[in-house]
Amino acid sequence: MATEVSSHGARFEAMEDPSFRDRSRSASAMATLFEPLDRLLGSGGDPRIGIDPISGLNEYGCRLAPCPEVPSFASSTATSISGRAYARAGRAREQLMRSAIADGIEAAFDARVEAMRHELRGCLGLSPHQADVVFSPSGTDAQLQALLLIRALSGSALTTIVVAADQTGSGTEHTARGHHFNVVTANGMRVRKGEPVAGHARSVESIALGLIDERGEFHTEAETDLRVLGAIEASIANGNHVLLQIMDSSKLGWRAPSDRCLDEISTRWHGQVQVVVDACQMRLGRPRLRKYLDRGYLVIVTGSKFFTGPAFSGALLVPASLAGKIDGITAIAPGFTDYFSRSDWPCHWQNLRSRFPVRENFGQWLRWEAALEEIRAYHRVPDAFRHSALAVFGEGVRQIMAVTPSLGLLPPQQRHGDFDLDDEELAQPTIFPLLIRQGGRALSPADCRKIYRALAQDAREAAADQEIAARPCLIGQPVVLGRGSPDPVAVLRICAGARLVTDAWSSDQEVAGRNLQRQLADVGAIVSRIEWLVAHIDDLNSMEAGRGV
Repeated sequence: MATEVSSHGARFEAMEDPSFRDRSRSASAMATLFEPLDRLLGSGGDPRIGIDPISGLNEYGCRLAPCPEVPSFASSTATSISGRAYARAGRAREQLMRSAIADGIEAAFDARVEAMRHELRGCLGLSPHQADVVFSPSGTDAQLQALLLIRALSGSALTTIVVAADQTGSGTEHTARGHHFNVVTANGMRVRKGEPVAGHARSVESIALGLIDERGEFHTEAETDLRVLGAIEASIANGNHVLLQIMDSSKLGWRAPSDRCLDEISTRWHGQVQVVVDACQMRLGRPRLRKYLDRGYLVIVTGSKFFTGPAFSGALLVPASLAGKIDGITAIAPGFTDYFSRSDWPCHWQNLRSRFPVRENFGQWLRWEAALEEIRAYHRVPDAFRHSALAVFGEGVRQIMAVTPSLGLLPPQQRHGDFDLDDEELAQPTIFPLLIRQGGRALSPADCRKIYRALAQDAREAAADQEIAARPCLIGQPVVLGRGSPDPVAVLRICAGARLVTDAWSSDQEVAGRNLQRQLADVGAIVSRIEWLVAHIDDLNSMEAGRGV
């Protein structure tokens, strides 16, 4: 059973007057709004978002206040908040305070979150009739929302099939079965990681299909498609409905299964397979997003990752073909109320909303306010520049890597079909995985993690070359290749995000060009620092051992 972790005074007894408790809850919520903005932005998430009091960083190496001096190419993982996004979060808080004084905190908060649903749809080029928006503390939490809805609608045994399970979030192995993925929920409830969410009498079955084999080689598109079709066929033969989680795109920029495979699934098992798209990276075009929804797919998105909003801003897009059925749901597993609040769900889903507590998650809301500022800023940049900026950056990264002895790029996925139209500027690679070698051997996951941590630190005290070690920088976390191998390797990632484009944009082409070259110069400096760290990997091991890491 979950227990609440509370930091706001004593708990009132249930026998007290309900109206008094409501007033007290509202007063407490209003008091919370006066906390420092940084603290609010870091609230309402699971422990991964927590800030280390010594370093001032979360486990991704990010801050909750702007730090423009830190070069960041980490949009596949997490990014510190920008100045414009931080300013919007501050304005949003002030506006909510004024509205709450006039209308009450519950009504004011509901109205603002509902307006954000419309804003997000507008940013993504969606009409109100195409999709409903369910907000969530993270993409991992949104996976639980998808499971909640489909389990309730199907009313029968369910198998979750996760495609690219080796390139999705670490919590997916738990959420795919309806299990807790951490020890504390975003709403501060203590739970047991790996145990079923309360109310799941039977655990959901789960099948994990990786993109990479035990040798560290990618399965071909045809192999992946056959494995997906075989898993669906076996599950349905056992009498189960299927929740198929597909990938667009993965930590390395891959999409699976193929469109051709999805067409076959629709033809063979219409009504028996519900597709949910893991689009947390948001490296797909708006036309492709619309096509997914028009086909009746659920889509999980985030405001972080490519769009570079603060980490832990998730949402589940629910297609119109499903949305009309959802308010008829009569029962949900009670454990889901530990994760989600009434305001997460659209206002017109009155029946479903009533099953969740009134509980304002100010951190989740403010992170989405910040993310929406980044999404709007990105789409205000002309289409042609968005395309050319990502192309120039990608070519520059490839040129830098071509003359770097110890680093190499993994080749991008070879895709088939008319991707340019569906994916707009994101048809081209925006994640560049770095395979790092020392003495002819690729680095282990442990050594890659050490380099990743070292990059985020100022290492001048330990370095003879002060210039290379001077500036902390952020890149994408390590991704392991060949987990089943006795000797696995890993890659780090240089990533192009929306902020790269937004910050480079100028109506003056020469200025825009210089801005992009400065970004590439930062990439060059990061690559030089990686090479320095590889050459001093033994010293790095000693330093971490001395710190007890």
